[in-house]
Amino acid sequence: MKNSFDEKILEEANDWLKADQKVALATVIQTWGSSPRQVGSRMIVNEKGDFSGSVSGGCVESAVVRECIDLIKDNKPCKKIEFKVSNESAWEVGLACGGEIAVYLEQIS
Repeated sequence: MKNSFDEKILEEANDWLKADQKVALATVIQTWGSSPRQVGSRMIVNEKGDFSGSVSGGCVESAVVRECIDLIKDNKPCKKIEFKVSNESAWEVGLACGGEIAVYLEQIS
């Protein structure tokens, strides 16, 4: 079954790549407890910080954008990041509700 939302995101990523922008793809790979987005949810981020799609919400999403930009700047191929309620930064990134999320970041070309 095709997901038109994912297709739109990937088409936009392709447009950014054709415009010689560097792009990272963030994908939710695991969730526990309360999570606003399901496994497989995607977001793309370019080197300027423009993004499309969604992997969570609020502060988690802004943290994912920052991590994607860092991934691009450091020219790393991939990285896994996790947000857990037990982290010191749980309140900062909006996981005080008890949810946990793992997101896989990868540069695409």
